[in-house]
Amino acid sequence: MKYNDLEVNKNTRPTRKGRGISAGQGKTAGRGTKGQKSRTGHRKMPAGFMGGQRAIMQAVPKLKGFKSIHTKAEVVYIDRLNDLSGDIDNFKLYEASLIKSPYNKVKVITRGELTAKINLKTQFASKTAIEAIKKAGGKFEKVATPLRTTREDSRKGSK
Repeated sequence: MKYNDLEVNKNTRPTRKGRGISAGQGKTAGRGTKGQKSRTGHRKMPAGFMGGQRAIMQAVPKLKGFKSIHTKAEVVYIDRLNDLSGDIDNFKLYEASLIKSPYNKVKVITRGELTAKINLKTQFASKTAIEAIKKAGGKFEKVATPLRTTREDSRKGSK
């Protein structure tokens, strides 16, 4: 039998803190002297508590209303699509300066009339816009928002 093969069973009880000097963890019970962390209940601080100074929730100004974290869809009117033809997606709409970014959601809504035959591939379209596209001889297909490609992805694709 080797020394490292010996199994030693721990035969100690948990220390009883704050039970007198002779108990080993008496008087301050390992908390040190004075201060916020030496007091009872110091572990149960409310959310946003910052050591006794003004809490972060009180420091942030309170504004009326609601601000959504989701970006709103960019609106394209159906009469602006008469200048385009064929398959139309976010990138074609961006090239035609109808939207600010091809990576945003796009919603096509009705205004005016559509005469061009188009195949629209965007994220959203109103019911009346879909009817107008079908009436002009085209079709609507709902697609996901295009994802941005990083520079590393574009380098990998070119090699």
